[in-house]
Amino acid sequence: MADVYYVGVDVGTASVRAALVTRTGQLKITAEEPISIWEPQSDHYVQSSTEIWEKCCTVVQRVTHDVERSRVRGIGFDATCSLVVLDENFQPVAVNQDGDTQRNIVMWMDHRAEEQAGRITKTGHRVLNRVGGVMSPEMQPPKLLWLKENLRESCWNKAAHFFDLPDFLSWKASGSLNRSLCTLVCKWTYCPPEGWDPSFWTNIGLEDLLENNCSKIGSVTCPPGTPLGGGLTQEAAIDLGLEPGIAVGASLIDAHAGGLGVIGADVKGFQLPCEDQPITSRMAMICGTSTCHMAISAKPLFVPGVWGPCLSAMVPDMWLNEGGQSATGRLIEHMVKGHAAYTQIQEQAQQRVPFAGGNIYSYLNSHLSSMSNSGSAVDLLGSSLHVWPDFHGNRSPLADPTLKGMVIGLSLSQTLDDLALLYLATLQALALGTLHILEAMKEAGHDIRTLFLCGGLSKNALFVQIHANATGLPVVLPDQTEAVLIGAAILGACASQEYSSIQEAMEKMAKVGKVVQPDCDLQSFYKRKYKVFLQLFAHQREYQTLMNQR
Repeated sequence: MADVYYVGVDVGTASVRAALVTRTGQLKITAEEPISIWEPQSDHYVQSSTEIWEKCCTVVQRVTHDVERSRVRGIGFDATCSLVVLDENFQPVAVNQDGDTQRNIVMWMDHRAEEQAGRITKTGHRVLNRVGGVMSPEMQPPKLLWLKENLRESCWNKAAHFFDLPDFLSWKASGSLNRSLCTLVCKWTYCPPEGWDPSFWTNIGLEDLLENNCSKIGSVTCPPGTPLGGGLTQEAAIDLGLEPGIAVGASLIDAHAGGLGVIGADVKGFQLPCEDQPITSRMAMICGTSTCHMAISAKPLFVPGVWGPCLSAMVPDMWLNEGGQSATGRLIEHMVKGHAAYTQIQEQAQQRVPFAGGNIYSYLNSHLSSMSNSGSAVDLLGSSLHVWPDFHGNRSPLADPTLKGMVIGLSLSQTLDDLALLYLATLQALALGTLHILEAMKEAGHDIRTLFLCGGLSKNALFVQIHANATGLPVVLPDQTEAVLIGAAILGACASQEYSSIQEAMEKMAKVGKVVQPDCDLQSFYKRKYKVFLQLFAHQREYQTLMNQR
């Protein structure tokens, strides 16, 4: 029997990627294209849906160029949870004062709507119970409210369709306006089986979105991987270089696609604490520009400061809780590039690790090893330098976008060693942030025994090892490094109906690659460092209180 394939398309923060994937989850070929990000003013980040679709077409054409088109049976899309605005003719509508209609996406990391998010939180509406009790500016309701209040004439009155970016892509491919439960439940306050809560939209001043059966924000929903429309439309098939009619699966947010690509893997023989345990004993971490912490449960669990529980938002018929850190890869880059020794480390990296393309993080990991005493763990170098990592606010479990970053233990020195130590302390802070989220989930009833990591940061060996050491949990890395693309392809495979369910497709297409065990000798060190971590937050609150006194 000839091989059959599925295409997975992943739209991340700064690039579009595609992969050709076999029925058993093997990546045959991948392609990547950068996409533009504009920052017209502070905390405003925008993109172009036209450019993103064009780049999707480019990468799909590249990965399917040498394959008989009849062998490609399905396609799935995932993307960041950014807000796409179109008019009644499905043309782009500008989302900033500059009026450039091609810049019609309010990005996920856009925090222009912090004030609107705060007002929504103060309503105390019941839908907030499923977003940890706090409305984040990264969700869609505050962004929609900001557009209405600030761009009524140029945007709000012209807009006829508001899409989450994953749903925009599946609409472009299939022509179907059906929205994925993943996007609507996680980012829009939709709650199956009841659906939209009209009192919420009325309460926050967006009652006009209820008109025409909520047509602007989605009136028909379906679980991820559901076949959409009649498959790939003629127009989209020409754009993508594929056959019309192949299956198009309802989409996922990018982090959730990463979850599908790792969390269901068969772990037999790896001697993991989650073996012979339900899938609810696993947490998927999708680590890139930001990090998402995905845990599922058989019954709804409400975790303060953590999004969810959301039914069928990732795995059908399972409840999802989603924790997260707003800046991880972005924070590491910020700390390293902003240091006085950055130019020096670039030169050193190019000289000493040319085989890795001069990768500065590979060099930093190696440099830290050379700095540590013989036989002692690199982690111990971070005993006197401490970081609170919320330079872009806290997503979980404190759910406070106003929090700022902190660094304690700096000296006047600005050597390469100092940069390496700051890098290490940042990695440790991010891992302790994960522990903070795990503790909140555990207190609410989750029993997480193993971490499953994917995304760009999962390729950083020190980042992975420190997460194992700080949390005390083993870390599983996927067999295929591009697990998010595997998750997107699983959607196409499920839509093609060659697998009976998402669960079956996950088990057959996701595989364990490597297991990283925690260093038990560091348990006491991280217990102490975690106490310092929590004190940093307490001190920041104390300083805010002092400065607000009159």
